Amino acid sequence: MRHLDIAGAFVHEPKVFPDSRGSFHEWFKSAEFEEAAGHPLNLAQANCSVSSRGTLRGVHFADVPPSQAKYVTCVRGAVLDVVVDIRVGSPTFGRWEAVRLDDQLHHAVYLSEGLGHAFMALTDDATVVYLCSAGYAPEREHGVNPLDPELGIEWPAGVEPLLSEKDAAAPTLAQAREQGLLPRYEDCVAYVESLRDRG
Repeated sequence: MRHLDIAGAFVHEPKVFPDSRGSFHEWFKSAEFEEAAGHPLNLAQANCSVSSRGTLRGVHFADVPPSQAKYVTCVRGAVLDVVVDIRVGSPTFGRWEAVRLDDQLHHAVYLSEGLGHAFMALTDDATVVYLCSAGYAPEREHGVNPLDPELGIEWPAGVEPLLSEKDAAAPTLAQAREQGLLPRYEDCVAYVESLRDRG
């Protein structure tokens, strides 16, 4: 597990065992996860999305509590996965970190409750699977425009982004803050601490 500079996010870099038949790797191990996160992963939902090259999904997040922590990997093709710190009051508020996820290295990204998530498909049929700590609840879901120039996410050059109407119409980070949509850092910290107490 390698922690990112944004608190509450890390990358799992498994050892891959290839042979003439294919390969094997462990993409999730509860003991390693709990050591890194400080609490078990409450698995409430597992998602799978298939995207054509250039598809840009996000930046998505949910109200805290309970929000929705995600453990994400790419099982076919490649994506650029991005974690965005949207927690008002966080020392790294407004920062983002990108990790390439693909079907060769088999890395996985974890983002805790309160963080924003987005990814761009770098190949056709890019298949992303992710474990979620809470189920989908439309009334708690929000977004920030992934092309917000002030946020400044460096999406790959030469790839035309393909967004849903909802994501294209999402507010900028500043607008989301003005509208009171963003979670407060102190609430996120308190919620994650409560998970550690339960664990």
